[in-house]
Formats: sequence, C-alpha cells, structure tokens
Amino acid sequence: MGQLILNGIRDTFTVYNILFILAGVFVGIVFGAIPGLSTDLAVVLFLPLTFNLDVLPGILLLLGIYCGGTYGGSISAILIGTPGTNTAVATVFDGYPMAQKGQARKALSMALFASTVGGLISAFILLFTAPYISGFVLKFGPPEYFCLAVFGLSIIAGVSGNSLLRGLIMGCFGFFASCIGVDASSGATRFTFNNVYMMKGLALLPVLLGVFALPNILNQIYSKGYLKIFGKSPEMDKKDGLTRQERLSCMPVIMRSTFIGCIIGAIPGAGAAIAAFMAYNEGKRTSKRGHLFGTGEIEGVAAPESANNAVTGCSLIPLFTLGIPGSIVAALLIGAFTMQGLTPGPTLFKTQAPLMYAIMIGMIVCNVAMFIEGKYLLHLFAKISKVPQPILFTGLALFCVAGSYSSSNLMFDVYVLLVFGIVMFLIQRLGFPGAPFVLGLILGPLLESSLKNSLVMSDGSWLIFFLRPISVVILIITVVFTAYSMVKTRQIKRIGAVKTGVDEATALED
Repeated sequence: MGQLILNGIRDTFTVYNILFILAGVFVGIVFGAIPGLSTDLAVVLFLPLTFNLDVLPGILLLLGIYCGGTYGGSISAILIGTPGTNTAVATVFDGYPMAQKGQARKALSMALFASTVGGLISAFILLFTAPYISGFVLKFGPPEYFCLAVFGLSIIAGVSGNSLLRGLIMGCFGFFASCIGVDASSGATRFTFNNVYMMKGLALLPVLLGVFALPNILNQIYSKGYLKIFGKSPEMDKKDGLTRQERLSCMPVIMRSTFIGCIIGAIPGAGAAIAAFMAYNEGKRTSKRGHLFGTGEIEGVAAPESANNAVTGCSLIPLFTLGIPGSIVAALLIGAFTMQGLTPGPTLFKTQAPLMYAIMIGMIVCNVAMFIEGKYLLHLFAKISKVPQPILFTGLALFCVAGSYSSSNLMFDVYVLLVFGIVMFLIQRLGFPGAPFVLGLILGPLLESSLKNSLVMSDGSWLIFFLRPISVVILIITVVFTAYSMVKTRQIKRIGAVKTGVDEATALED
C-alpha cells in the first residue's frame, strides 16, 4: 500500500491535476452558495467536460465540485438565512442568528474550518479502508453480485421522499429503461421501436441531465424562483475572526459530528442532510451550551458542517468497493467512469490500482483546496447570490443542450434530454422523485446479468441465493437497512420540517 500511496501522490500532484481540483472546488462553492442550484446539478452539468479529459483530471474535477458544493451551501445559509443546498439546512439554525449579531465572518470561518476537518478525516478513512474492502469483494461470484444489486436498489428507501411506493415505481421505470437496446446474451432487440439510435440503449449523460438538471431549471421558471430577491447580506467585520480558543473549544463537537457523518456517509442512500440533522441534535444534547443552540451558538454551526462534509469521502466507499452508488453524486461519478470505459467496483483496485489511489489522494487535496479558496476568496463567494438569475438559468439550459449533444454528436441525445427533462419535471411535481429512476437505470444491467449467470450456475434454481453464506448475509443486511432507512428518514424529516418549516421531502433531498 505504501508504494501505491507514493505513486498516487506523484500522479495527483501535477500542475494539470491541481488546476482541475482548484477549478472544481471553485465551481462547487459557487453552485452551493446560490440558492436554487445544488451540488448534484453542478456535477451533472460539468460531467460532459470530463468526456474529452483523461480519467484522473476528469474525476478530480467532479470530486472538487462535490467537496466545494457541500461546503458552499453554508455561505448563503449564514449570510441570508437561505441554505444554498439542502445539506446546509441545519446550518441556518445558528449561522444566520450569528450573522444577524454581526458575527458573519466568525460563522463562515467556523463553517469552513469544521467542513475541512470533517472532509479530511472522511477522505483518509476512504483511503485506508476502501482497498481492503474491495479485496474481500473480489471473492464474490454472480449470486453475491445479484444480492449486492438488490442491496443497491434498497437505497430507494432512503431517497424516495415522502412515498416509498412512488420511489419503487420510479426505480422500476429506471430498470425498464436499462433494458432498452440489444440484449448482450441473446442478441434480441428490446423496446427499440425500430429506432436504430435506441439499439445501443439510452446514453447515460443525456438521461442524467434530463433527470437532474433540466427539471431544476424548469421548476425555477415555473415557480418564478429566478425572480426571488434575497435579503441583503450583512457586512463582514474583518476584526471578527475565528480565534484559536474557539477552534479548540469546538473540537469535541466537530469530532463527534465527523464520526456521525462518516457512519452515515458509508450507508448508501442516507445522505448528508440526515447526517447534518443528527449531528446538530447530538451536539445540542451533549454540549454544555446546548441550551443556546438556535440563538447564534458557534457550536451549532460546527456540528452540521463537519457532519455533512464528513459524508463526502465515506459516501464513495460503496462506489469504489462494491460498485454501488451510495449517493446521487456517486451515481453521477459512475457516468464519468463509464464514459471512460471503466466500471466502478472492486476490480478497479486490481486492474487500475494507481488510478484509484490517485483519486483517493485527490479527495484529500480537494479538501485542502476548499480550505484555501474558502479562506482567501470569502468576500467573492459572499457576493455570489447577487448573480442575475435569468442570465444564470439561461446559461445552464444551454449548457445542458451542449453537453447532451457532445456525448455522441447526435441530435437524438438532445431529444432524449428534452423528453426526460419535460417528463421528469411533470412527474416530480406530482411527487415522484428522480433519484430512484437513476438508481434503477444504473443497477439494472448488473442485476440482470448477475441473475442470469446465477441461474445458469444453479440450473435454474433460485435456492442458490439462500445457500451461499455471503449472499444470505447481504440479503439480511438489505432487509435491516431498508427498515432502518425508512424509520430513520421519517424521523429526520419530522425534525427538519418542525425546525425549518420546509417541505419534508425538500429537507431530505441530497
């Protein structure tokens, strides 16, 4: 491992890669700080740019956006009381009151410090645990991979919003969409309607843009959110800095919250919003100043920010070790790997070990870059919410069209974008979430191929899934996780809705 880490450091620390990391973090903070945008939107919009890049700089760009966006939501949460991302909802409770008391710089500095600590610890956990887990997973056969795919689909319970049934319906539609094209085992065409462009299946990039990006833009237009005028940001006093004593006094709550974030991040589908709420409530319960939470207490900023950034690194563990997307960003990263001809999962550590170590070390560098940019560009980021919204969303729409066309240089992919974008916008307004559809689309091929191979091994007997110990353990974990996710999600949604008055589903989207 030592030699691989050294090689990873050498591969990551090139001027080319560092520039992409810095650019990614900057973009992520910008998108995170603007209410109405999100980290997921930033990642999916910049996904087309990675198509013509080498694997490492392309992935590092997206990871930089992921880290920067998770922190960036705290900027608008503190300054104008409107979280830029749903992961920063809990930061509003104490961050905005601090800004109202003239302590905006102190609150922003604590958010940056806590985010960096949580993100770095999470990245180191990813670096030192993922290779060992992947080594164990390499022993899996088709039955185990089928059970893993079922476990991956159980993530739907955590990303379905208010209705598990609606999430399951969308997951089934996603699985159906994954079947479009030519069947690899039989050579038969499925659901192509004699369209030659559909014989190779739906391109992942236009679908992702249509599910996540275009509905977001259409929703802003429909709700006239682009006309919303946010409150004036308070002036930041240069003398109101974060002291060493304040950092030290907040370290206990930061470490506890980071631990919570790492655990929640490693659980597929749980999400950074859940981690932030759990950390905030645990900080309030254990802190000596817990009775002051909600009035402008600095520990109330440190707790959610360290937790939601601790999710970033650990949420990649299921992706890198199992090939299972543990979050929306992880699902989008699968698209980035796929466009480069790579399949995320344990085999990458065997066939592309230097690349994987470089990516994990790059995750550490992303958090350091986030701290540097957040510290020295704070005044710039504080003015981001003043960007003219009509110009912003027009540019994003053009970006979506250009990105879809660039994937294959076919107008058919633009039509796919428009169809999915309009349909998803309409059904999401009816309460059907888009994330389960993407999970079904991505995990569908793994589920189908593993099932076929397993039944061939057992001469058509389904008992093979219950006679192999690892398969049984995975199925049991799936049942337990699904039940836990359903109960815990409802608890956290109630907490978030009571404290913020926002819609339950909105409070939990990641």
